[in-house]
Amino acid sequence: MKIKGYYALLSLVCLVLGFMIAYSYSLTAKREPQKQRDKQWDREYELRSSLIRQEKANATLEKKVVNLQKKVRAEEQKLGDQQKQFSDAVKEVEELRMYLGRVKVKGAGIELILADATKIPGDKNVNNYLVHDGHIQMVLNELYASGANAIAINGQRLTAHSFVTCIGPVVNVNGTEHPAPFIITALGNSDVLSKALNIKGGVIDRLLRDNISVKLQTKSDLTFERYYEK
Repeated sequence: MKIKGYYALLSLVCLVLGFMIAYSYSLTAKREPQKQRDKQWDREYELRSSLIRQEKANATLEKKVVNLQKKVRAEEQKLGDQQKQFSDAVKEVEELRMYLGRVKVKGAGIELILADATKIPGDKNVNNYLVHDGHIQMVLNELYASGANAIAINGQRLTAHSFVTCIGPVVNVNGTEHPAPFIITALGNSDVLSKALNIKGGVIDRLLRDNISVKLQTKSDLTFERYYEK
């Protein structure tokens, strides 16, 4: 009887122990998926946090890029303005040099030939039929007012300091005497210059009334040598 009771007790202990092991395994099996889910959530949270931090960093960098681009555009605009000012200054210097006759220039323009009257009545004053410095100066004033860039008389380049005076039957240009006919060439818009001279009651009409022979024609290939001071 004692042996049977011992086996019965041992069986009961084994049964309880087995039940406890099975229950413990069951709890462990239930906790494991939860741990996996917790780890996955932590990982996702960490990734989301890292992504948010990266997006903030990117936004900061984008702002810096925008500010730098603004600075670059401002510098480019400043440089463009400086280049334009420099270009304008160079153009102004070139125009001044051309006006002063310091550079050789070529281009289109007009040619105006002034000559003394071919027939002079014997009972008239011969001076009233000759080209005088006043006639030439009248032509020069009109040409300059109409935008002529360069002017020459009988091939002699004029400058801002040039002078034209009469000395008997000849005209003195910058100290050089020139007899008639006087060939006045002007560089510029030939259409504008021609119309300015031919305007009704203008320069050419006044020259004709003074018995001056006038011949005007346009030119496409005028050349003006630079002026050399004596």
